[in-house]
Amino acid sequence: MLLNVSLVALGGALGSSLRYLMGLAFVKATAFGFPMGVLPVNIIGSFVMGVFVVFAHQKGLSTVNLFVMTGVLGGFTTFSAFSLEAVTLMERGHLGQAVLYVGLSVALSILGLMAGLAIARGIWA
Repeated sequence: MLLNVSLVALGGALGSSLRYLMGLAFVKATAFGFPMGVLPVNIIGSFVMGVFVVFAHQKGLSTVNLFVMTGVLGGFTTFSAFSLEAVTLMERGHLGQAVLYVGLSVALSILGLMAGLAIARGIWA
């Protein structure tokens, strides 16, 4: 268990650092007010997740899933895990569940953030 947590933590540190550096690079390259630090990171992370899932399965590398998928890619962007779960539902023929999952994830996450902002502003404003 400690080894698994260590693998996730190390991968997460690497992924988070990469997200920060890439986000800075994209913001500096495209200073036009759109959140370009987040969008490309989410797209790249989701793409890499897709490639890695197939690669790891084909090569029998499921032992590095915790480090790469949960750690590095989870630290780089949690959007990649969200994307994988949505596509997995679609590939299993659960289109309705996939649509519900995507809709609820986006809407409730935004509402959760708004609630957190409102509560925090009420406490510290």
